Amino acid sequence: MGNLICRSCKKWFSLDERIWQCVCGGLLDIEFQPAFPIDKIRQRKPNMWRYREAIPISDDGNIITLDEGFTSLIPVEINGIRVFIKQDHLFPTGSYKDRGASVLISKVKELGIKNVVEDSSGNAGCAIAAYCAKGGIHCQIFVPEDTSPGKLAQIQLYGAKLNKIPGSREDTARAVLKAAEKDYYASHSWNPFFFHGTKTFAFEICEQLGWKAPDSLIVPVGNGTLLLGAYLGFGELLRAGIIHKFPKIIGVQSIHCAPLYKAFQAGLDEIPKIEKGETLAEGIAIAEPVRGKQILDAVIKTHGRLIAVDELEIIKSLRDLGQKGFYVEPTAAATIAGLGQYLKTSDPNEITVSVLTSHGLKATEKILKILGETFPTIY
Repeated sequence: MGNLICRSCKKWFSLDERIWQCVCGGLLDIEFQPAFPIDKIRQRKPNMWRYREAIPISDDGNIITLDEGFTSLIPVEINGIRVFIKQDHLFPTGSYKDRGASVLISKVKELGIKNVVEDSSGNAGCAIAAYCAKGGIHCQIFVPEDTSPGKLAQIQLYGAKLNKIPGSREDTARAVLKAAEKDYYASHSWNPFFFHGTKTFAFEICEQLGWKAPDSLIVPVGNGTLLLGAYLGFGELLRAGIIHKFPKIIGVQSIHCAPLYKAFQAGLDEIPKIEKGETLAEGIAIAEPVRGKQILDAVIKTHGRLIAVDELEIIKSLRDLGQKGFYVEPTAAATIAGLGQYLKTSDPNEITVSVLTSHGLKATEKILKILGETFPTIY
């Protein structure tokens, strides 16, 4: 089936080991040979598990699914240019993170693990909590104390134990690492099985385009779960001979928390320390991305780039999307603001794909403020 391999020391482990990082402390990836039997795929249910042979779960009996995936890819006009938008805000828990949670928690079940911990700015915690609920697995979710109330309610309704951590998103990450000394860390940034769920985003786009890759892909990036998943998925399709090129991958950050953008602009090999500011786009407000170097490598290797957007651009994008009939949270609007920037200099003949990552019902309080009921001076 495959192996776990450390990015640092190159040590190999079985996929059946209950580990989420190498003994040296390094990040793990999965070495795995996927298959794409297209005739069989076409006959299966329209969800992400139609790519079963490309997902590293051994036994179908361990799959935990809510029929997630195969969200629509629709043409939308942005700044007068026709692009394709994938509607991943229409997942069971309201965000694309369900892709990763379905695969990761399926692997948790396969390993016989009964207790997991996870840290999140909200959406990953919601997804892990939901799939643990479906699988009968106990979970604790660690979140910053200022996480959107809608996401906190969602996590608790699924039955997860909620731990609100004072301070920054990075303080939350440090708190969960202490808990992970005892329980399995179902992390959306450390745990490689999560990325083998988010990679199905790339598979679906290619199938929906007639088994072709787009010319460019614009996605949000904080911890890089969607960007790295897309890079992994397109790479597997390329090596399998299904597609013949990588799309340019363009990552979007908030200018108030843009360590990857700053590294890219300065040509740095490492992610710089930054002073994190407040931003509406809480889902990508990650000052210290664990896989930051890996994200930069993916962008550079695909001849992509990183874009940063400010709060006014996010608000304008959110309002514009609403006028088109899309109700998304500000992090998703930030992505489309970045898409607007990209389109100003791109080839108008490109096939460009972007994504709506999370539903607006998760951020009702923020949206009410934007609409003017109470409008903070920082915005």
